Amino acid sequence: MELTFEEGVAFLHQIPEFGDPLPQLILTGGDPLVRRGLYELIDEARKLGIGVSITPAATPALTRDVVARLKEHAVEGLGLSLDGSTAERHDSIRGVPGTFDRTVQAIGWAQELGLPLQVNTLVAAETAGDVPAIYELLKPLGVARWSLFFLISVGRGKVLQPLSPQEGEKLMGWIYGTSRSAPFTVATTEAPSYRRVALERMRAEGLTGEQIKRSAAARSFGIRDGHGIMFVSSTGDICPAGFLPLAVGNVRKDRVAEIYRNAPLFQSLHNPLSFEGRCGVCEYGALCGGSRARAYEATGDPLASDPFCLHQPE
Repeated sequence: MELTFEEGVAFLHQIPEFGDPLPQLILTGGDPLVRRGLYELIDEARKLGIGVSITPAATPALTRDVVARLKEHAVEGLGLSLDGSTAERHDSIRGVPGTFDRTVQAIGWAQELGLPLQVNTLVAAETAGDVPAIYELLKPLGVARWSLFFLISVGRGKVLQPLSPQEGEKLMGWIYGTSRSAPFTVATTEAPSYRRVALERMRAEGLTGEQIKRSAAARSFGIRDGHGIMFVSSTGDICPAGFLPLAVGNVRKDRVAEIYRNAPLFQSLHNPLSFEGRCGVCEYGALCGGSRARAYEATGDPLASDPFCLHQPE
């Protein structure tokens, strides 16, 4: 059963137990705009000093007035999905006609209203060839961050095909090169091996250690499913990530900070030395660690090696 409004408020009051700096709260879905008491929950989080971002679905419910209201309630960022450079491409992936036009319209509203915007693009065999065209579409649109989500074959993603590791490595090279001149931050999700690719490129370019530390890629070093990230479902289940649906507690009876720090699965995910196979002995383990969600999807073991990575540890 979905958390009630009161249970949602009680969950928010658990978050300060993490201490400073407080985690960022990202409201996602499904579609968080259909959540009862959404704006009151946002206000409660802001009273507690918690930063809030939201990733609404591109439905008719997403209007300019809604985007303006989100900003009025001190939402710090809006996330939208754009999986194709044209309506035909995007809508075929989303399976709903009109979502491309609504998404582009919402991007314009965010820019007009000064609400920082992250655009998320799914990377799969069906979309990879279109990624450069999506980049060209986004360049003039005032985007703050572009995140490329590498496919994990769960849920709706099962109808799509992932890139091969070789294709993924090639695209990561393009992502790094593009990030050097892009007018916004370019990042990846569920592709932590991109950090190795970026680090190797930066070293080859002669960047100093201090320059590498200040790079956009370095900001995500060490973050992975269950380490720097956790997911709470609409029913209160506590999981390491949205794509790693292994519930190890529930906010109705457990404390999220306690679960994050002490649950055995989370403790294993905090420590790359607990990983198996190549990921467990990799010299890039601390900054990468592999996609734990993809390891679980491929093997049933969240501590297994990430099959998407080509690197052979020294």
